[in-house]
Amino acid sequence: MVKPKKHLGQHFLKDESISLEIASSLIQSPNSDILIEIGPGTGALTKFLLERQETLIALEVDNESIAYLKDNYPALDVRNEDFLKFDFQYFSSQKVSIVGNFPYNISSQILFKVLEEKDKVFQLVGMFQKEVAQRVAEKPGNKRYGIISVLVQAFFEVEYLFTVDEHVFDPPPKVKSGVIRLTRNNTLKLPCNEQLFKSVVKATFNQRRKMIRNTIKSFVGKNIEEHSLFTKRPEQLSVEDFIVLTNFLETLMK
Repeated sequence: MVKPKKHLGQHFLKDESISLEIASSLIQSPNSDILIEIGPGTGALTKFLLERQETLIALEVDNESIAYLKDNYPALDVRNEDFLKFDFQYFSSQKVSIVGNFPYNISSQILFKVLEEKDKVFQLVGMFQKEVAQRVAEKPGNKRYGIISVLVQAFFEVEYLFTVDEHVFDPPPKVKSGVIRLTRNNTLKLPCNEQLFKSVVKATFNQRRKMIRNTIKSFVGKNIEEHSLFTKRPEQLSVEDFIVLTNFLETLMK
């Protein structure tokens, strides 16, 4: 039997009902016929994914898990690859769905990788540390709403699906988990300078107690005319507000 490895952040899911619920949360769509599972471990989720019609590719970095998967799921396309380094060019014009019980220590990096490859991703259903899952799904006006909320919600519809207790894992983690679903929205490109948009989002949330007016001075270095968003704090701004703010700043920076 495969032993969970702490340095890989492995917590093997042992409750089949939760595995089935995660697999069932994937949207069946003609927009996606390739499914990537990140870190299948001993295949708790894999066996339910194999019942679906999509082509399933399992990415695993643990050699012991790979050997187990090959023995128990001989039809599975399991690859010794790190998702964070995975080349999405392999899929050419095909859209992919991503699923997994993600290692907590790289879960945010997985989201940023998905954002990099957003034009090739149709959906993601993943288990994260509950706090991270809530943060990604949070709406404006709440303390959990932050950088990752805005950047992900700019390109994906996000739903918090359900919470998972510690005792269903081996070994049990010290915190609860949350499963979320990201579905690609219709925004191909933001109607603003996307690099500046990211910089504005990060800068304002890094000083989230300050009003927007005080934070954006670093971008223009001069006294600027007033704007209706300046008296707000970043957690009060929607994605659309950040786009408006970005475009306003860009006109001042010219």
